[in-house]
Amino acid sequence: MIRTVGASKNIALVAHDNKKDDILQWALSNRHILKNHTLLATGTTGKLLEKALELPVRKLLSGPLGGDQQIGSLIAEGKVDILIFFWDPMQSQPHDPDVKALLRLGVVWNIPMACDTATANLIFSSPLINEEYTVKLTDYEDYKNRIIK
Repeated sequence: MIRTVGASKNIALVAHDNKKDDILQWALSNRHILKNHTLLATGTTGKLLEKALELPVRKLLSGPLGGDQQIGSLIAEGKVDILIFFWDPMQSQPHDPDVKALLRLGVVWNIPMACDTATANLIFSSPLINEEYTVKLTDYEDYKNRIIK
């Protein structure tokens, strides 16, 4: 199975409270790229990014209120092409299971994910960031059609 990702990507942006400054600084330095794509984000992060970047951002719920799960759902539907998720590895989150589920879905559906500025910079320095490309997906038909006894 394959999925074709267009030149204009759907980019999900998420940041825990202690990482909001980091994602804002990163996004401002990459505004010239972000402006060519569709942006979506969890609640507060989306509000901060929209104001700082002066670009439209589709704002979902706050992460602990279900925003991480909304993004996960969009990933499973093929409506997110890149996930930038600056999570805080030093602080437990009340919605840690949602965070883990979101990261798992990113791997299941083979989307590029960055959890830090170094990885985000590598993704955004790729020539594919502004080009169409094809992603190979794992075939889950056997899994979807399994019978549990």
